[in-house]
Amino acid sequence: MKRIGIITSGGDAPGMNAAIRAAVRSAIFYEMEVYGIERGYEGLMDGDIKQMNVSSVSDILQRGGTILRTARSERFMGSEGQKRACDMLENFEIDSLVVIGGDGSLKGGLDLHKRGVTVMGVPCTIDNDLGYTDFTIGFDTAVNTVLNALSNIRDTSSSHERTTVIEVMGRRCGDIALYAGLTGGAEHIFIPEEEININALCRKVIQGRKRGKLHSIIVKAEGVGMGSQELADVIKERTGLETKIVVLGYIQRGGSPTARDRMLASRMAFKAIELIKDESSSKAIGVTGDKITHYDLEEALQMEREQDMSIMQLADILSI
Repeated sequence: MKRIGIITSGGDAPGMNAAIRAAVRSAIFYEMEVYGIERGYEGLMDGDIKQMNVSSVSDILQRGGTILRTARSERFMGSEGQKRACDMLENFEIDSLVVIGGDGSLKGGLDLHKRGVTVMGVPCTIDNDLGYTDFTIGFDTAVNTVLNALSNIRDTSSSHERTTVIEVMGRRCGDIALYAGLTGGAEHIFIPEEEININALCRKVIQGRKRGKLHSIIVKAEGVGMGSQELADVIKERTGLETKIVVLGYIQRGGSPTARDRMLASRMAFKAIELIKDESSSKAIGVTGDKITHYDLEEALQMEREQDMSIMQLADILSI
């Protein structure tokens, strides 16, 4: 009988629990033993491992966060920590590991793969910054969370006739800003993948005010070089208009996952278990179009993400 471990690592994201549920129940369906590893790689090194059953994942599909909890581990980055993690897997006779997390988590899985562990990477991060997959679990929910906040901020921004800079998460990837900015009707979007054009921004804000627009919404990704307060100060100085900033922060990482994220999590985690059943080598699970895909783990993590700038162009056209 196969024994598999399930681990959630790095930043939490909506849909992690849905992925855990799908992995546990799929594995049990295929007559495998399933072990949940708590607190990410830190918990793995400490032996925080418990057997899971069908009831272990009841009533978690709709919950944000992760029932296995998560942590970032500096200890695991060193060779001693990785050896200890492998020894712990051997102690529990776990032969395959399902890693649910983002770029750093999957790279940690790659380190274990190089030490002989079969690893299936399930991409779960709101940042959507993995190059081998169109979308990661949690991204859709985060965009919808930003949209809800943007609608509320718009009411106040309009009432006070001010410009508002809204900073969103995403690290070095601008997808949250791009998708939320387009669908939320922002006047301007700043992403790390494109140079800042202050002239174009100020011109658009001034032209909007001249035609009677009461307010402007600027969506800025956190990975953009210029700080949000610095950007707001420049806008105020060059347009003469009151400008405020709103940093949305961790509210983007919480909340009940959308139907899309629940579906993605369920399909990806099921594919991970199927690959383990079929004696596959280590893989990274992804989605291309509507098709669940998988790549060699090391190859997948070397793929660079290319930003679809046509979305930015569309946002610019629709915000005239």
